[in-house]
Amino acid sequence: MENANKASTVDKVSGMAHDAVNKATNATHQVADTLAEKGDQFNGAAHEVIDRATEATHQVSERLVEKRDQLISAEERLLNQGCEYVRENPLTSISIAVGIGFLLSRLLSNR
Repeated sequence: MENANKASTVDKVSGMAHDAVNKATNATHQVADTLAEKGDQFNGAAHEVIDRATEATHQVSERLVEKRDQLISAEERLLNQGCEYVRENPLTSISIAVGIGFLLSRLLSNR
């Protein structure tokens, strides 16, 4: 009888241990599922942020190219206007150049 009682106790303890392992396994699976779900959500959010940053970068790049083209155009226009002014007013242009050269020589010789 004592052996039967021991066997019964061992069976109970074994059953309890088995139940505890099952509960721990289920809890672990639930945590893993929750983490996987949160990971998917985080992954989606990260992709969204990257997409927004990429779009913003493209917009800035397009604006910079546009501004570069405007600056090149303005530079060409000013250079052409300057050359045209010198051709139309050669004496005035030479006088201005001599005056600027004189002023620069005075400023630099005092150093």
